[in-house]
Amino acid sequence: MPGANLKGFLRRFTMSRIGEQVCRERSQYQVIVGLSIGVVGLATVLQSSDPLIFPRFIGRTHPLIAVPLVSALGIVLLSLLLGRGWFNIYKPEHLKWLWRCSALGALFAVVTVALDLKVVFPADINVAFPAALLFYPAIGFVVEIVFHVLPLSVLLVAGTAMTQTIGPRRVMVMAIAIVSLLEPVFQTMPMAASHHYPIWAVVFLGMHLSAFNGFQLLIFRRYDFLTMYAARLGYYLVWHIVWGQLRLQILF
Repeated sequence: MPGANLKGFLRRFTMSRIGEQVCRERSQYQVIVGLSIGVVGLATVLQSSDPLIFPRFIGRTHPLIAVPLVSALGIVLLSLLLGRGWFNIYKPEHLKWLWRCSALGALFAVVTVALDLKVVFPADINVAFPAALLFYPAIGFVVEIVFHVLPLSVLLVAGTAMTQTIGPRRVMVMAIAIVSLLEPVFQTMPMAASHHYPIWAVVFLGMHLSAFNGFQLLIFRRYDFLTMYAARLGYYLVWHIVWGQLRLQILF
């Protein structure tokens, strides 16, 4: 029965020897714990220097509560994904792809820059330099956990109940396809509701972000979390940091 299969999976995970997995995959855990500590450190510095930066993006939740909680959740969920053999956190042999995928992420951002030149997004859409150098690596990590790792974990765990019917490969494909749409919907719905942008621009941006998210998730599946995160950093470097400053001089 599907319910029994799901319960069996959860039981095996909760009763698994997490300590053995940590010892076996020590380098992978060192990376995710190190990233989490670094991101919390960045959030702490930003919050002490400018308490108004994070509320624009995460609402009323205090960043020094939200960021550590999301980071801890990410470690737990990545442990689950790693333990099942679905995804990796970091593999040294994939290090060369980290830089290549970061460059490809930057190329995706060039398309968004071209769209900005056409429709002109608000002047305050980006965090100002130099705070941007700290903010975007931190928020990018949070975004990866919230929009990628969390929904993938939920869908794949739930999908274990259907693997006997449609097969694990199809479950993975369906999960990646669904998750690739979450961030684009979140980003474009306020644009559509505002009626400040032509519908073609909203649709185009949604399709573009879906392609980028799909690209990231395929990187995650083929390589590891760190490479997926690097692709986002490449995107953010061009769109939010470099262009984020240039556009204020060019468009306003």
